[in-house]
Amino acid sequence: MMLKIALAGNPNCGKTTLFNDLTGSSQYVGNWPGVTVEKKEGKLKGRKDIVITDLPGIYSLSPYTLEEVVSRNYLLNDHPDAIINLIDGTNLERNLYLTTQIIELGIPVVLAINMMDVVKKNGDRINVQQLEKAFGCPVVQTSAVKGVGSKEAAFKAIELAKKGKVLVPKPIFSKPVEDTLETISASISKQVDPTRLRWYAIKYFERDEKVLAAHPLPDDRLENVETTIREVEDRMEDDGESIITNERYEYIEQIVRHSVHRFEKKLTISDRIDRVVTNRFLSLPIFIAMIWFVYYVSVTTLGSIVTDWTNDTLFGTWVTEGATHLLNSIGTADWLNGLIVDGIIGGVGTVLGFVPQMMILFFFLSLLEDSGYMARVAFIMDRLFRRFGLSGKSFIPILISSGCGVPGIMATRTIENDHDRRMTIMLTTFIPCGAKMVIITMFVATFFHHSSWVAPTMYLLGIAMIAFSGIILKKTKMFAGEPAPFVMELPAYHLPSLKGVLIHMWERSKHFIVKAGTIIFIACGLIWFLSSFGWNLRMVEDVDHSILAGLGNTISWVFAPLGFGSWKGTVATISALVAKENAIGTLAVLNGVADEENTRAVIAGIGSMFTGVSALSFMLFNLFNPPCFAAIGATSREMGGIKWTMIALGYQVLLGYALGFVTYQLGSVLFLGHSFGFGAVLALVIIGIAIYLLVRPVPAANKMILDRGQHAGA
Repeated sequence: MMLKIALAGNPNCGKTTLFNDLTGSSQYVGNWPGVTVEKKEGKLKGRKDIVITDLPGIYSLSPYTLEEVVSRNYLLNDHPDAIINLIDGTNLERNLYLTTQIIELGIPVVLAINMMDVVKKNGDRINVQQLEKAFGCPVVQTSAVKGVGSKEAAFKAIELAKKGKVLVPKPIFSKPVEDTLETISASISKQVDPTRLRWYAIKYFERDEKVLAAHPLPDDRLENVETTIREVEDRMEDDGESIITNERYEYIEQIVRHSVHRFEKKLTISDRIDRVVTNRFLSLPIFIAMIWFVYYVSVTTLGSIVTDWTNDTLFGTWVTEGATHLLNSIGTADWLNGLIVDGIIGGVGTVLGFVPQMMILFFFLSLLEDSGYMARVAFIMDRLFRRFGLSGKSFIPILISSGCGVPGIMATRTIENDHDRRMTIMLTTFIPCGAKMVIITMFVATFFHHSSWVAPTMYLLGIAMIAFSGIILKKTKMFAGEPAPFVMELPAYHLPSLKGVLIHMWERSKHFIVKAGTIIFIACGLIWFLSSFGWNLRMVEDVDHSILAGLGNTISWVFAPLGFGSWKGTVATISALVAKENAIGTLAVLNGVADEENTRAVIAGIGSMFTGVSALSFMLFNLFNPPCFAAIGATSREMGGIKWTMIALGYQVLLGYALGFVTYQLGSVLFLGHSFGFGAVLALVIIGIAIYLLVRPVPAANKMILDRGQHAGA
């Protein structure tokens, strides 16, 4: 018999770490049916009959965000056999709010108090027996980072699931509210599952739209319920939802008062650190310094050394020479030899050569996330982003996009406001993902290897362009309105689990490696064929006479004003639409990487196609133009229509082209000695238009929308 155990808890409570500890490597990552919110499932280590499901991090079961809807639907409709409710022991008050809702679902619950190592280090004490008495369920103390208590929580959940023991939630509200809930229960008892009668009664009290739609009442009974609710609302001078919220927190306050003894001290270590890293004046310089250090180590120093070895020795010598020797020994045809060695190994091998740098980058980013620092960055960015028309919620998708744009786009579904969500979808892929990092790394190594500032500048420029776009788009009617409020618990700083960091690093790198073995594999083979054969389908000695050269020359004029109007640069740019890293694989194939003993030397030879200015233009265009096909598909799904998708893609093309154009036209005048011509004048006009869009006042019609939003919020 297969048992299903659900993990539920607030964001940043350590749920993913606990999930990794329980399941190890036996994990499945996919999407919830019908929606693009990532779910994780895995088998409990040593128990193939136990499935652990990691639900999205949520603060409540109210249907405000898609994560809350998904988690609630799973718990109500998929009928897990038990729930492990993980809560942050350093912030019981906020975390127990979700607990009071979960125990009303009629599902066995185990309460796992996480981060107990930090609680004890702070000198605090939690009375487990008192919590068990208050909630009527087993309570386990855990430290997911150290692997303490995880198995105990899982085994208790399994024990409850096998017994089928269902919690009977005790009354926790004041008498007027409890009396109202009893009346509602009597009216809806035939409409809902009797094991969840109290939960549904509370949802009717809150006027939960999804519950009311799924379980409609006859008009007479609905009117009776409404009359009862209005009476208690008038008596307590508040609306139903706010009454329930206040009642829950009052109950939680009583529990914490009797269950938790806090050691009185002025400041925790986290408080002391936050005084510096979230300081109004120091926070941004510290963040910039962090990003510079991460990219400096990942791209310029350690990452460069490892990638040089991977490209020069592993692929450039061992794999290439080994494959050539093997193919020659079995007498393969020249065309097949060229396809395998020059096309597939040359193209895919060049792309895979940058995997070590990306893994080092993802390792450092995972350290920053798991330590709790990136949660502070979201807080810092909220203070900054609100000035640009975005909230800190927009930074979460941006952070996720540093690995891959697709989950970053999907993460925008945590944003309630449609205008904010659509604008974030448009902008989130401006941050360099792992695939774009390959382009940055290759061009930095070839043209800017003595400049440690170039790679981190691309990351910071992505944030700058998001801020710039937020300002100008919020002044349009399509995106006008007050940004959504951002509430986020800041977890205590803690040492990340090495195992958890390595798992995060691998999860981000794995998608890139899989693409290299599929999409890029096929693309490099196709690029080799088109560049090796003419229109008469005979192999050509000069690549300039190939099919690909003919195709590239027909549209190369489009990119000439950006400085890479050769057919090779054009083909690399077009192929990057399929997958950004294709740009490097394409350039590698077209420049005969596998014909040389030293792969890195040949990549440096690609420098003959670009000047430093046109190389920078190429980077900027490919960083800000539309992302890969997979991310474009995710954009289309999340936008919910072709109109918004085309608006997003159009803006991305316009911004990417404008940045490349301005960089090349003015850079050529300043650094290459070109004359000041029409292109430079047009570049200055573009800069002038950008400045005007930044400083222009909010149009009167949009200001009315903004004012209405502010009054509604008040």
